[in-house]
Amino acid sequence: MVAPMKGALAGVHAERVLRVASHDLKRLEEAPLAPAVNVSWLRCLNEFKLDPVREYQPVICDPGQVVELRAQHEDLVQIARAEMDSLYDGISGSGYALLLADTAGVILCEKVDPTLESLFTRAGLIVGADWSERSQGTNGIGTCVTERRPITIHESDHFRSRHAGLSCSAAPIHDPEGHLIAILDASSVNTGGTRASKLHTVALVNASARAIERCLFLRRHNADTIVHFHDRPELVDLAHHGAMALDPGGVILAADPKSLELLGARHREEVVGRSITDVFDTTHEELLRACAEPRALCDLRDMRLGRRYFASVAGAARSAPVAVPLSGGSLHPVRADRRMPVTLEDLAGQDPEMQRNARNARRVADKNVPVVIRGPTGSGKEAFAKALHLAGNRAKQPFVAVNCAAIPESLIESELFGYAPGAFTGARRQGMRGRILLAHGGTLFLDEIGDMPLAMQTRLLRVLEELEVVPLGGGAPVKVDIRVMCASHRNLGEMMAQGEFREDLYYRLNGICIELPALAARRDKQTLIMRCLAQEAGVEDCSIEVAALQRLLAYRWPGNIRELRSTVRTALAICDDRVVRVGDLSADIRRPLADCTPAIRESRGPDTISLAGAERQALIRVIEQNNWNMTLVAAHFRISRNTLYRKIKRHGIRIARFPQH
Repeated sequence: MVAPMKGALAGVHAERVLRVASHDLKRLEEAPLAPAVNVSWLRCLNEFKLDPVREYQPVICDPGQVVELRAQHEDLVQIARAEMDSLYDGISGSGYALLLADTAGVILCEKVDPTLESLFTRAGLIVGADWSERSQGTNGIGTCVTERRPITIHESDHFRSRHAGLSCSAAPIHDPEGHLIAILDASSVNTGGTRASKLHTVALVNASARAIERCLFLRRHNADTIVHFHDRPELVDLAHHGAMALDPGGVILAADPKSLELLGARHREEVVGRSITDVFDTTHEELLRACAEPRALCDLRDMRLGRRYFASVAGAARSAPVAVPLSGGSLHPVRADRRMPVTLEDLAGQDPEMQRNARNARRVADKNVPVVIRGPTGSGKEAFAKALHLAGNRAKQPFVAVNCAAIPESLIESELFGYAPGAFTGARRQGMRGRILLAHGGTLFLDEIGDMPLAMQTRLLRVLEELEVVPLGGGAPVKVDIRVMCASHRNLGEMMAQGEFREDLYYRLNGICIELPALAARRDKQTLIMRCLAQEAGVEDCSIEVAALQRLLAYRWPGNIRELRSTVRTALAICDDRVVRVGDLSADIRRPLADCTPAIRESRGPDTISLAGAERQALIRVIEQNNWNMTLVAAHFRISRNTLYRKIKRHGIRIARFPQH
């Protein structure tokens, strides 16, 4: 039964709900509403037992639960916030609230027109509110969760009469495995118009939802090779292409919805888990070589229907340069784009410890957690701090680095805190803003903070506690908003115990500690050397002899990555024909190797390195580990037995060695 009606309009709306609900399901398409709205109204009446005119108390999650939900969807919220900012810029002034909700209909974050904030609050469009159909009846968020497709619920489409002034356009967001994880919604209040007039809005919201999905896909597979493809070459590397993630053996780990659409696949299982050679007429190695150059495209045909596609490669295959064998026993690194900022993934490479560092850093990228970066001199502490800054929500704000060991003790106070006009003899007439104020809104990176004088440590602690700076020479305190990262090659805990570092400052700065390994301890030295060679060469072609690379791999690198860059830069400057040879290296590095066994991947010949050799070596190793059981070997590589046998044949592994069963 319907409760007493509260006003003429509410009564009319309730009567309409009941009239539509009384129709037989076969006649729903004849009703004046969209079929999805009719079905939703029936759910609200029959399944959820809701009353269209009753004033239900809104369900609001407590703040702690919202924080927990956001933490569960950390990557999603971070990516969605950036996309919501972009979408808001496109529709600002139109009176919209942008909302991100989870699959339970709970609003996780919002972007609201500040002039209409109180209006949206009264409508219940606030963080923590439950907008599931079970709670609020037919609405953009809740009905989109059920329909799992873009939808507009316009004004009187809403089940509850109190929502008849809302117009909501929503689109689903899926994770890289295709599971629904969130809803993006744009809602307006009392803006009028028809449902058809909202087609533009729902199209914009859907485009933003797809952009969020692409970013989630790339972040989930940032350590994998990403293949972008389309049947039109001009659409590759744009928003319309399909994307696949490959493991080092060329097995497809994930495929986005667009790639399935392009290939005509109805289910992910038709693509995911198969080798790239099962889907396209290419091998993994051939694909990497064909797309080695920036913006290079290669021709592909799908194995099922023979349709033509164009593809490019990004991700791990590009961030970890491929060594391409050349004549004469030398290696050619993939050309690097020096204009691109270095990311955490670039710095992590294929070293497990650095990959763990990158994961931990990304988790705190958007949190105001102090970061201490430790590592030997030259290990790349400032580069890591800059990449962490660029990964967070302060990326567009200043990153100001201060080397506390490089500034004379007499100047460090004025460098950090600035000074007022006429503060001391020789000071600038107009005074100077210190590094702390220059970092306002962004990140202050204090390198070698262990060398900061104790008096300056006291002043720095005061700035961090009070979030304001008093310039040298007096004047009014200036408010400052900064995130602080610091680094040292010394152990700050030991310095604190010895009275060389303030205990209160230590605990204020030591939120999370990142330990960077020495270059000699890294497991991906070959990748780092080839990447450094590519970066220092820039747009020019270059290569390195295998013998020279062996010397670089065997060297102990006391100066770490800084020494590596200097060595490569010098070798490129003095080498002939842009080929680095043993004679172009310093005397310490040129010393003969104690072990003549190359510390590099298996090669097809004595002087070359190849991806094919690495794959062949991996196949033989796993085959022997599994006692030549091909079923176990195929399961290990997550490929079919047919694909495994094709690889065995391609690499010339003798079948005669297999046990006879």
